[in-house]
Amino acid sequence: MNVNYVKKLMERKKNAKKGENGAVLIIGGSEEFVGSLTLAGLSAMRCGCDTVTIAAPEKVAWAVNRYSPDLLSHKIRGANIFTVKNAKEMVKLSDRYDAVVIGTGVTKKADKFCHYFIRKCPKLKIIDGEVLKTLSFKDFNNAILTPNEVELEIMLVNSNKEFLLPKLKECNIKEKAEILQGNLRYFLQNDNVLVVKGATDLIISKNKIAYNRTGNQGMTKNGTGDVLSGIISGFLAKSQDMFKSSVAGCYINGFVADQILKAKKGYVFIASDIVEDFQKIQKIEKKK
Repeated sequence: MNVNYVKKLMERKKNAKKGENGAVLIIGGSEEFVGSLTLAGLSAMRCGCDTVTIAAPEKVAWAVNRYSPDLLSHKIRGANIFTVKNAKEMVKLSDRYDAVVIGTGVTKKADKFCHYFIRKCPKLKIIDGEVLKTLSFKDFNNAILTPNEVELEIMLVNSNKEFLLPKLKECNIKEKAEILQGNLRYFLQNDNVLVVKGATDLIISKNKIAYNRTGNQGMTKNGTGDVLSGIISGFLAKSQDMFKSSVAGCYINGFVADQILKAKKGYVFIASDIVEDFQKIQKIEKKK
């Protein structure tokens, strides 16, 4: 993976029309986590999709609109907490979009909402956040999961695969990827991709494994995972390729942190800096 590959994903036809480069729906948010939606939405737009709509409780959606005029919003009126009824509405709404992000900025109070949507929505999905801790690997289809190490361990327990935990803690990164691929065959064969976030990101499909080593210690801050979900969704909306979009998203999220932000700000950069400096990728490549 390199910057040129990512640039190809971002290329547009000279006669491109509005909407041809993909539309993303991002569902989530809460009064505690408004910024998560904004970071994910702007990241999706920065990497090339044409339209991003934020579906959120009314007050949350208005806050996102106040922050950025570039993001559209679907305001769920009268809802402070997502319900199963809202989930049914979101499944219908998702028909208009090429990719969906769910889980960003939601709290445990929205678990039932997320569970219903994840199981019923046939669209390509990126799933992140606390909701992953409440599900097993049998609950997904057409989905990219982006757990960190803690979330991965909880999901393995939920899936009755806790016997893998000692092995995973003792092995190297290559062995870890192979163990996960070999023991999550049902999940992977159901058109899903696993992205395990860490010092080396693992991207695993049913027949491929990729390792991403871009990134640095400054990315431990809040919001970098939301940026990653947004970047992947932007690529996915256009390419419809879950594995390539995941690999490219992990690579470029870390690349910006390494090649631009670390040199400029050390480790004091924040997640929104990644979004703002995403457009500088092409300038760096020209200098090389």
